[in-house]
Amino acid sequence: MEANWADLSPTEKRKKRFEKWLSTEGMEFNSPEAEQKYKDIVTRYIRVINLEEPDRVPVSLPTGTLPIFMAGMTYKEAMYDNEKLCKAYMDVLHVFKGDNFATPFMSSGKAEEIVDSKISKYPGHGLSDDADAHQFVEGEYMKADEYDMFINDMSDFVFRCYLPRTIGVLEPLKYFMPLSYVLGFPNMFLGPMSNPEVQNMFLSLIEYGKETAKWQFPLMEFSRMAQAEGYPSMMGAFAHAPFDLMGDTLRGTRGIMTDIYRRPDKLHEAMEKLVPLNINIAVGAANMSKCPFVMFPLHKGDDTMMSEEQYREFYWPTFRKVIMGLIEEGVVPMLFAEGRYNHRLHIIKDLPRGGVVWYFDQTDMFRAKEILGDTACLMGNVPTSLLCTGSPQAVKEYCRKLIQIVGKGGGFILAGGSMIHKGNPDNLHAMTDAVFEYGVYK
Repeated sequence: MEANWADLSPTEKRKKRFEKWLSTEGMEFNSPEAEQKYKDIVTRYIRVINLEEPDRVPVSLPTGTLPIFMAGMTYKEAMYDNEKLCKAYMDVLHVFKGDNFATPFMSSGKAEEIVDSKISKYPGHGLSDDADAHQFVEGEYMKADEYDMFINDMSDFVFRCYLPRTIGVLEPLKYFMPLSYVLGFPNMFLGPMSNPEVQNMFLSLIEYGKETAKWQFPLMEFSRMAQAEGYPSMMGAFAHAPFDLMGDTLRGTRGIMTDIYRRPDKLHEAMEKLVPLNINIAVGAANMSKCPFVMFPLHKGDDTMMSEEQYREFYWPTFRKVIMGLIEEGVVPMLFAEGRYNHRLHIIKDLPRGGVVWYFDQTDMFRAKEILGDTACLMGNVPTSLLCTGSPQAVKEYCRKLIQIVGKGGGFILAGGSMIHKGNPDNLHAMTDAVFEYGVYK
């Protein structure tokens, strides 16, 4: 970023990021038409984010892991053959006519075996070989009596407690002393190296690094090829609502819901510590990327998880601070509200106009348009159930209604409520057909 970046206003910073995203300087394309396609897609998204009418409604297809199964692969095969996996996604890129490309977010099965992740199950590791997805294993990876440790020295907690509990190969980290103890005596850090468990840990990490490097090469080549065909990157960074970070990865659902009643002050204090962390990580990733989007997967803010009063007290305040911190830096928070946010709409309206994209799953989109339509770009929410089991005609009709009502005046991106795994490819064609038939602005 420029030396005078700090002197720019949030609006000026966003403009700079949009200009960088739109620029094709130094990029390679397969044809002049592909380069123009890239510029058209980016311009389309910039206009809807700014709550303006683009040339037509953008469509983000919820391809998910469908390319794996369209290629006749199993999920387990995909985890062990990255070249075949990337070819499957590239083939699908040529099948559909959306404004984004599906990225093969798949970890290496061999790398997963090496590190022995405790927070995920996958085919052959906690799930049967014919399973078709990963499963997150929620747990109480931070104990109720460890709040002070987390608050006072988060790095020490992560290094000596969280990592050993969540990644099997890193369990020997528990033998290390707090890093602050070695100030003035740096060799003290090396004390545990004589332990055979620690030695084996580092040898395993070297193997993990080699495997990960091999796995990443086809992914980078896939991204290069997708860009060469005129598709911009749509993923700049990830971030989390502090409540979700505490509840998903540390305390678990039962733990954090208990903490609301038993230790609310400690919960608030811990979430405040996560605000600058989320902002700094997301901004750093966005700075390295051409894409200005920061994706937030929101898990525990759903209507059914807590009351409106609890949402106002525990979820929204620190979440809003993270959002505002990112807006101040000119990035675009894309807030994926999983589940239903029908009772949150008046609360979440309290953001700058055009500052965010609200990506809704099962929220009433028409009510969201009434309440948020003059404040935020809306995205969603073709039901996953409809895409998987409905007819193309039913999908197209649902999309038509969304386009004509929620898309009126601009500020709308047609997308699935969530990603699909297995389903009817014709239903994704129905989404793009609806956009080209009903979503072109005059």
